Amino acid sequence: MEYLDFELPIKELEDQLDKCKLIGEESDVDVTETCQQIESKLEVTRKEIFKNLTAWQRVQLSRHPSRPYTLDFIKALTKGTFMELHGDRTVKDDKAMVGGLGKIGDQSYMFIGQQKGYNTKTRQYRNFGMSNPEGYRKALRLMKMAEKFGIPVVTLIDTPGAYPGLEAEERGQGEAIARNILEMTRLKTQIISIVIGEGASGGAIGIGVGDKVMMLENTWYTVISPESCSSILWRSWEYKEEAAEALKLTAKDMSRQKLIDGIIKEPLGGAHTDREKTYKAVEMAIKKAYKELSGLSTEKLIEQRMDKYANMGVYKS
Repeated sequence: MEYLDFELPIKELEDQLDKCKLIGEESDVDVTETCQQIESKLEVTRKEIFKNLTAWQRVQLSRHPSRPYTLDFIKALTKGTFMELHGDRTVKDDKAMVGGLGKIGDQSYMFIGQQKGYNTKTRQYRNFGMSNPEGYRKALRLMKMAEKFGIPVVTLIDTPGAYPGLEAEERGQGEAIARNILEMTRLKTQIISIVIGEGASGGAIGIGVGDKVMMLENTWYTVISPESCSSILWRSWEYKEEAAEALKLTAKDMSRQKLIDGIIKEPLGGAHTDREKTYKAVEMAIKKAYKELSGLSTEKLIEQRMDKYANMGVYKS
């Protein structure tokens, strides 16, 4: 298991516990009481560390290499019913954006989300979760398909941003994201959006306009990454921690500003420490959101969605 820098006290105690158990197994010495003391200290330390996480530490957790990605969530939620759909019918199939049909229980959903890689090879294949314009056009095609058949849409957001390359701009990156935002505001079916990792910039909002928008506890959602913000304001990445605090990007910050509809609790230590518990929490959140939205008429659904976004922000006339 990989540990982040602020988790090193936990690692030290876990190493001590492993050594204590090994001594007990390899000798006649009774180390039960010593092991129990270490376990108690480990539990207290873990609670203390994760009770007071900074914004930057939550950013680090959202990027943890063992954290479940979009396809992990989809496969766990749909239990073998997922059928992936490919291509934007214009350019190609963007591997950074995945989508398809699947069931949670007896209810069908159109799942759409950004997919990162697990190692160097798959990260390059998935372009590090950064979609090109064809990725957003594929997402829109699937949304329109869901609308046609009256299937609710679930979007899972996990991206460091839309791909900023020259070729992406040549193919209309900005237009593709803007088109998605426009079409999602008036899509005639329910949209449930969940930030499961990183939620950066237009790359996230391009599939993030929802009737219900939720965030996992240790995720972030803002216009720019802390590193990029630091490099612009301070001309250095060294101030990324200050930038993370200033951006108010955590789930609690977003909820306090009424920009999201709910926070999904993660297991102590992050989503990667107990994947099954995380999957169950996300499944319950989706079911609850769909139950609340399914009773609304199409007209009311769209009106409520548009009003929700129109009322965001504070301004003076």
